[in-house]
Amino acid sequence: MRVSRAQAEANRETVINVASRLFREHGFDGIGLKDLMKGAGLTQGGFYKQFRSKDDLAALASGRAMESAIRRWSRVAAGSSDPFGAVVGMYLSTGHQEEKGDGCPLAALGSDAARQSEEVRAPFQNGIEAHLQVLDELIPASDGTKQYEKAMVVLSLMVGAVTISRIMTDQAMSERLLETAADAVKHIAGGTEEE
Repeated sequence: MRVSRAQAEANRETVINVASRLFREHGFDGIGLKDLMKGAGLTQGGFYKQFRSKDDLAALASGRAMESAIRRWSRVAAGSSDPFGAVVGMYLSTGHQEEKGDGCPLAALGSDAARQSEEVRAPFQNGIEAHLQVLDELIPASDGTKQYEKAMVVLSLMVGAVTISRIMTDQAMSERLLETAADAVKHIAGGTEEE
């Protein structure tokens, strides 16, 4: 049975959205095409009509995940009188730690993405730059410091803290790690870090 162009495009968008979540939950190599398509409510047979390869889908899904993460940061920042604190609080929370499928793709897929093709890594590069731009705008200005460099340190610390906290089996220690990272990020952003 043939599907209309509109339905084919809707199916493609569904596959990208589902893959965005499933890749974050299972990793790029932790889920096959059959299960990705099943998750989208479609059969594997239609995959190659919509995508050139699994890398093609991984790149599109990664781009979608990064866009979603940036929109989330912007939404959280816009809804607070302390935009930087709100983003840090949301990101370095146990709630975010637990939501692998809908959370930050850098924390969920960073080390996995580093082993992928340039096609798959490109959306991460773009997403990292977008995250840094948001942080650069949110970090309070201070004398004599380069905001963008602070943004690099802050992003690295935040992504690393969430990644490590997800690995840990001791929940109390994991929560303490997130709290300590949040304190350090605020300290760095406030311009009071030790030189």
